[in-house]
Amino acid sequence: MLYKVTYFLNHEQYIKRCLEIAQKGIGSTRPNPSVGAVLVVDDRIIGEGFTSPYGDNHAEVNAIESIVDKSILKKATIYVTLEPCSHFGNTPPCSDLIIKSGIKKVIIGCIDSSSKVSGKGIERLKKAGCEVTVGILEKECLEHHRRFFTFHNKKRPYIILKWAETKDGFIAPLSRDEKKPVWITNKVSQQVVHQWRAQEHGVLVGTNTVLEDNPKLNVRHCEGNNPVRIVIDRMLKIPRALHVHDQSVKTIFIYGDEINCRFERSKELVFEPVNFSKPIASQICKILYKHQIQSIIVEGGAKTLQAFINENLWDEARVFTSDVSFENGVKAPEFHKDHFSEHNYQGDILKVYKND
Repeated sequence: MLYKVTYFLNHEQYIKRCLEIAQKGIGSTRPNPSVGAVLVVDDRIIGEGFTSPYGDNHAEVNAIESIVDKSILKKATIYVTLEPCSHFGNTPPCSDLIIKSGIKKVIIGCIDSSSKVSGKGIERLKKAGCEVTVGILEKECLEHHRRFFTFHNKKRPYIILKWAETKDGFIAPLSRDEKKPVWITNKVSQQVVHQWRAQEHGVLVGTNTVLEDNPKLNVRHCEGNNPVRIVIDRMLKIPRALHVHDQSVKTIFIYGDEINCRFERSKELVFEPVNFSKPIASQICKILYKHQIQSIIVEGGAKTLQAFINENLWDEARVFTSDVSFENGVKAPEFHKDHFSEHNYQGDILKVYKND
């Protein structure tokens, strides 16, 4: 079908539109990046698309297939957030489809630096006679594709630290009557956290968080895929009756290599040993890279969060502060960063830090 006619003035505005629609695919396209593509003829958008869930069409294919009269593509310019692929996977190369469609102008936000592409798509387009422009809103496109690039370039997941603390600096009470979460934040903030879970590939917690809260670590307050659960359980002492053993979601248990693991492994229950006498965050990152986990949220507890902070293995920290006071309890992680963006969720203050 044809899209509503929209007029823009320059390349940046079309790439901005690509970034807007690419947001719709975050959390469903991995291991592929969520790309946005826009087709333009005579300063009007005639078609657009974003990456489908893994195994289906890429953004460029969806944009081209949105056009009924394909003959118009000979006049079209295609805008994409990321360099079109040049290799066969579950689908043929997007660069080949662009060439076959007769599109002669290609405007790209940023180069795909992963080993399978890394300029090969651009080279193929140029050899076919396409006019290629690269680097429009490059910073914004690199930021949008940060999970993909971190995984491929740093050989580890993109790591988000997340915690909520009281206004007097505690993340949990010292004791509780039931094995369930003690909420520090309001329901709006809790819903935001579920939206975050739907965007990331995995969620990681420590033993005490599981023993005290018995969390499900899934997505309940919004639509989206459940993340892979990663649970640090050095002594393998978490009872099988707790939710993390229910096999409803793939769960990776990180345990001490000195322990003889007698748990029966399955597709949904994975057990990986690490040496707890050495820093564990880097070891966990290697395991998650092996399992192709592109991004994680580290949700606690304090010891687990501190391990990633101490090894400087994090990319974002999202810290809620509420009006609740505990007077005593488990202290928030030691964290020293001066620059942050601030957001207000009905009284809960969220500060977002970037590890530049």
